[in-house]
Amino acid sequence: MINDHTISYLALGDSYTIGEAVPAAGSFPYQLAAQLKAEQIVVAEPHIIATTGWTSSELQAAIKTAALARKFDLVTLLIGVNNQYRGESITVYRQEFAALLQTALDFAGGDKTRVFVVSIPDWGATPFGAASGRGQDAIASDIDAFNAVNKEETLLAGVSYTDITPASRAAVADPELVAEDGLHPSEKMYSDWVNNLLPAVLKILK
Repeated sequence: MINDHTISYLALGDSYTIGEAVPAAGSFPYQLAAQLKAEQIVVAEPHIIATTGWTSSELQAAIKTAALARKFDLVTLLIGVNNQYRGESITVYRQEFAALLQTALDFAGGDKTRVFVVSIPDWGATPFGAASGRGQDAIASDIDAFNAVNKEETLLAGVSYTDITPASRAAVADPELVAEDGLHPSEKMYSDWVNNLLPAVLKILK
């Protein structure tokens, strides 16, 4: 239980973590912090290491470059969509994801209860995905395969896993779930992610 000081929060990922195409306050890390504050949990501004387009290897390289020496009370990890998009090896992704998960655990001081993995959403359900010519079913199958890997590694490590992928596919029928760029999640979709993630986080922090 952590309730006697300001909670520090590190968010690791790619465009889905920085909230590409929405205001910073609309991204899922900032919405999560806002929801925690509404629950009377004092949270510092999220420290984010994420950039649109990053693969798992690029995230790991950026973490090394950042050379953060501190520990965090809360760490989220969401990575892999760009590995899938670029057609990279899923076997290599498994190795890199497992290493990133260990890195996240290290940032949490080895406390697995403070790390939260979020699944990769299905970009094939967006207008961009529909127009990509790669086939929504094929994209969905690939995303499922990558998520099977990150879920397995997460559960093996005893870490919390939040599956937002099925809900992300509602974007096919609900354009309000997609940002104006036609690809990335809207604030509304990020809010849904937070609603799914929040109970597990509150269980640890309250």
